[in-house]
Amino acid sequence: MHLATYVGLQHAASRTLADSFRQVARGHRDEPDVHAVCTVLAEASDGHVGKLAPVADRYGEQREDEPERLHAEGLAGTRSGGVGLLRDLQDLYVLASFVDITWTVLAQAAQGARDRELIDVAGSCRADTRRQLLWLSTRIKQAAPQALIAS
Repeated sequence: MHLATYVGLQHAASRTLADSFRQVARGHRDEPDVHAVCTVLAEASDGHVGKLAPVADRYGEQREDEPERLHAEGLAGTRSGGVGLLRDLQDLYVLASFVDITWTVLAQAAQGARDRELIDVAGSCRADTRRQLLWLSTRIKQAAPQALIAS
């Protein structure tokens, strides 16, 4: 069974996303909405890690490097200025998209395994991740004209 690979992948990706949201919150304190919302979104991802823990205990975890690699390449540090904010939000969007599709994969596997707990965890966490993506998309749209034209 390869479910342990995706459980491990998601566990690490959710931790990485939480850490990345916190990093962007710290790096862009001058943007009050970014600091506040990224802090809340980090806490949501922390919650996903907690919800996935019992599933990981049951199936085990095969660690993969993808989320860490994405984090290291995308958010090794925050950038400054309007374009920096835009790029950091875009990097978060890419990582959150990875988390979202991994929840989809786990939900499909849970359906096949008839694992009610994993179905519920994947469904609720995927809904949260979709909200994260929606906020990121909206904030990127807001930041783009200011960063790219007005500077």
